[in-house]
Amino acid sequence: QVQLVESGGGLAQAGGSLRLSCAASGIIFGMSVMSWYRQAPGKQREFVAAVYTGGSTDYANSVKGRFTISRDNAKNTVYLQMDSLNPEDTAVYYCRVVIRVADYWGQGTQVTVSS
Repeated sequence: QVQLVESGGGLAQAGGSLRLSCAASGIIFGMSVMSWYRQAPGKQREFVAAVYTGGSTDYANSVKGRFTISRDNAKNTVYLQMDSLNPEDTAVYYCRVVIRVADYWGQGTQVTVSS
């Protein structure tokens, strides 16, 4: 069974950094596109970043240049390095993988950025 477990959230000050991790199991990790999404209070869940099987990446415009997604296939883990955080980054961050037509999400990790 597929499991995605996020960690690394917490409280940061504006301008600070956090690093999120998502450990995956039950999938062929090296063949999976891994992505991060976030949902702020009262808003829809939105795409943040994705890393493809070859290592190429994609980012939402709002985080480009500040966030870096990466993967470690040996550890079945995807990371999200978040720098230059601002209060608008406050949200629950989710890891996501799509396997064929099935959509899997982690439980989410809270990131709160204070001004």
